[in-house]
Parts: sequence; C-alpha cells; structure tokens
Amino acid sequence: MKLTSFVRSAVMASALALGATLAPHGALAQAYPTNDIRFVCVFPAGSGADVYVRFFAEQVKKVSGKNIIVENKPGAAGLVGIEYTARSKPDGHTILVHGATGVMNMPALFKNPPIDVTKDIEIVAPILVQPWMIIVPANSPYQNIQELTAAMKKKGDKASYSYAATSGQVMGELYKAKAGLNAVEVSYKTAQDSWNDMLSGRVDYGAHDPVASLAEQRKGTFRILAVSTGKRVESQPQIPTMREQGVDMDITLWWAAMIPPGVPAPIKATIHEWFTKAVQDPETKKFVNQFGGDPLVEPVEASNARFKKGIEEWREWVKIAKIEPQ
Repeated sequence: MKLTSFVRSAVMASALALGATLAPHGALAQAYPTNDIRFVCVFPAGSGADVYVRFFAEQVKKVSGKNIIVENKPGAAGLVGIEYTARSKPDGHTILVHGATGVMNMPALFKNPPIDVTKDIEIVAPILVQPWMIIVPANSPYQNIQELTAAMKKKGDKASYSYAATSGQVMGELYKAKAGLNAVEVSYKTAQDSWNDMLSGRVDYGAHDPVASLAEQRKGTFRILAVSTGKRVESQPQIPTMREQGVDMDITLWWAAMIPPGVPAPIKATIHEWFTKAVQDPETKKFVNQFGGDPLVEPVEASNARFKKGIEEWREWVKIAKIEPQ
C-alpha cells in the first residue's frame, strides 16, 4: 500500500514536472509572433526573386493572418541577405525566402563564406523545385539533345554556349563533360543579353533559367530541348530531361524558407505549417507552374537531408565545371 502511494506520488510529480517543461513552449507558440514577421529577399525590389518572395509573403499572410513585411537585403551575390538572416535573433520573426541552392552551394563557390551553412542556417519549410534548361533558337535545326550533341562534337572548340548564372554554367559544363564536348562558355550579365548572339548564330545554344526560357518559347523565339532535373517537371511534362536524352545529370534547383539556428521547436512547427498550407494552395501551384516550377511539400527532415546532399553535390559539380572559388 505504501509502495503504491509512493509510485502514485512519483507519477504525479513526473507529470507536473513535464507540464512545467512543456508549458512555456506551448505559451511561446501561442504568443508567436509578437512583432511583424520579415521575409528576407537577397535581391533588389522589382527583381524576379523579389516577385517570388512577395507572392509567398501574401500567401503566408493569407493562411496565418499575420502581418508580413518583405525586407530586401541585396549584395554580394546574395551573401548579404543570407548572413543577415543567419545572424538575426532566433525568434521566428526573420525568415529567408530564397533558393536553398544559393545557400548550399556557398562552400563550393567561396573560399571564405561568411557563414557555415551546415550550422548557421536551417531549412524550416520547402517551397518549390525548378529546373535549368538547354535552349536553342526556334529556327535551329536541332530538335533534341542528341542532335545538338552530334553537331557540337563536329564543331569542336568552335562550338559555344551562353549562360548568365552559376547554375547555368554548371549545367553547361556538366553537359560538356558527360557528352564529350569542347564548347566555349560565354558569360552574360542576364539571359536576355545573350539573345541577339544566339539568334544571329554567334552562339550555338544556351543554359538558362526556366523563367527566361519559357517566356521566349511562348513568344516563339527559342526552343527548349531539355530540363536539368532527373525527372520531368510536372508543370512542363512535354519537355524531356537531359538524362532521357543520354546525358546523365540531375540539377534540381529548389526554394525554401530558412531561419537562424535556435528557433524554438513550436515556432518552427508553426512556420512549417504556414508554408505547407500556402504551397498547397491552387493559386500557388498556378503561380509556380507558369515559371517552370513545381510546388514542393515534404517533411522538414527530408528538406534538410536534401540540403546536406546538395552541399556535397555542388562541391563535385563546381570541380567538374572548373569554377574557381571566389
């Protein structure tokens, strides 16, 4: 009898202790947010990335009922905004909405990156995936990657391709390495800056982002031959992958919501729930699809595993592309 009373007392004491431990976290989640939430955009207002961030700010505002402000922190190829987020107070009020690819490739592209991406920033919710694309002028004789590859092999080092971003260069150089090409890479400030050279025939093909590529294909000026992803993009199922056409690659670019380390678990769960609901909204799917992407919904653990894998993939790709870290 005494033992039973002792056990009962011990159980009650444990329950009270557990309640005392969990109560602050529950209260914290209920109180959050205590200020306006800031979505950090690492590019200037009016840029393509800014359009993305502001769209998701409205979508998350719709599902959360909370006030969200977009804060532009451009500079140093995105490093300013990324570091700003990583150094911010870990209370869930500062969220980086950006290409996770642009964060996980930092160790490969920079000799002394401002943060340790494995420790100083954390994925809290996935948003979307999108490919890079190989394009040629609409009047080009090449209808697929096999035809383009055969022609570029004949041209040898007189072949050339355009790119305007690191991901395009990586795709272009992986294509060369895996297909045995000697094409010269030609860098442009923007994809649009390369159009005249491609249309005139001075440059044979391009490795560009889906937004610019799809816009030109809709206008009838360029043709998309392939996407960089390992499987076809749901929003553009008619476009085959490089892998399907004999060039083994899977460069999948993706966006995510990211936060500094140390944000309490209940707040992280709340943010993940907001973004998941926003991403599942049919309006979001329509928006993302028009730019060649697909909404991404997965457990945050899967996103963090994807992030860690991507860090190592980018180290390998940058070596293949012979890109010198800055």
